[in-house]
Amino acid sequence: MSGDNGKGADEDVVIIGGGAAGIAAARRLQAIRPDLSILLLEAGDRLGGRAWTVGLPSAADVALDLGCGWLHGARTNAWTAIAEKVGLTVDRTPAPWNGGRRLQRDGVDIHAAQEAIGGYFERLDSHEGDDADLAAVLEPGNAWNGQIRAIGTYITGAELERSSIVDYTRYDPGPGPDWRVREGYGTLISLYGGPVPVRLGVEVGSIDHRHAGRVGIETNQGVLSVRAVLVTVSTNMLADEKIAFDPPLPDKTQAAARLPLGLADKLFLGLAHPEALPADTHMLGSISSGATGTYQLRPLGAPVVEAYFAGDLAHHLEREGKEAAFAFAADELAGQFGADIRKELSLAAISAWAATPHIGGSYSYAEPGASDQRAVLAAPHEGRIFFAGEACSRSRYSTAHGAYETGVAAADLIAASFSKNP
Repeated sequence: MSGDNGKGADEDVVIIGGGAAGIAAARRLQAIRPDLSILLLEAGDRLGGRAWTVGLPSAADVALDLGCGWLHGARTNAWTAIAEKVGLTVDRTPAPWNGGRRLQRDGVDIHAAQEAIGGYFERLDSHEGDDADLAAVLEPGNAWNGQIRAIGTYITGAELERSSIVDYTRYDPGPGPDWRVREGYGTLISLYGGPVPVRLGVEVGSIDHRHAGRVGIETNQGVLSVRAVLVTVSTNMLADEKIAFDPPLPDKTQAAARLPLGLADKLFLGLAHPEALPADTHMLGSISSGATGTYQLRPLGAPVVEAYFAGDLAHHLEREGKEAAFAFAADELAGQFGADIRKELSLAAISAWAATPHIGGSYSYAEPGASDQRAVLAAPHEGRIFFAGEACSRSRYSTAHGAYETGVAAADLIAASFSKNP
């Protein structure tokens, strides 16, 4: 337990989930309604949720983000200003998709691939009519469909056939470029949560809203009585009814089920001799296969390779275990740099978000026809139960700043509800 306000079982507001949305909501409420008692409950043993920074075993000052790592839309991303305010370092090295360094490969192939990929995304952007899945605008027989499929899984965490075109076209993270926090995105979010009254290791089993007035929250550490509750847990947890509502809220459960979490896992490989690979350079494991990793070589100059797997490939490698993920990445790197590169590599850190308790995946995508369910999920219930999280954002879903914005919006709604019912 940390930062408990000592008021016992009765609180004005309880926030369930200690990720970006929950922390943002708590900080906002502290700023605009300091008279309210606030308590944040987190089922895990740390703050940050899907933002998680660990150190490199051989160099503890190197930050490895096992979850979100890029300040997307950095100029208007709220976390950029927060990072600078709390004394962390925003690194403005361009991302690969913002003009950063890419590994040079055969020029003819690269040009053909870029033409095919560009054409695919133009077709997505110009799609009209009923919603469809992202595979609907593939050109049958196009030699670069494998690479297009790989990129699609990095975007949504799922295969093209499962994801909505309408939802994709609504995505707008804000004006670029994309930057990074040298000390880690997870470090930033957990640090921002420092002033928040928090109880870790508290699992919420049910929310009882049968009676007017206060809401009952049953946990593994007792029952809390509150005036308002903000739920920021992942869609997979809501869809699986890990938290039961009494009476049930089928609109929330159904919305969450149609906005499932895709999967993107990271594997960090240590480098015995950093000079073996170029610094801050990006490469794709295969330029033809959909089941391939994307690699950031020596991000921010660190002696590591950051491998990123998504979709069905990520699920497969999670099930097979860290040795299989290591072998897969080593094979793809050896295909580019030769067999000797294997001698340079060691396993430094790995995520397994699908198997992570209380989360169950990486970031939400919408099934075809389900993009409007984001608004359904975000809508408050009876002015006492509120919802926030990246999946509640219409255009900035899958991002930490989208989660932040929904947390702030929910906090404002909670504050307004208290003004009406002091």
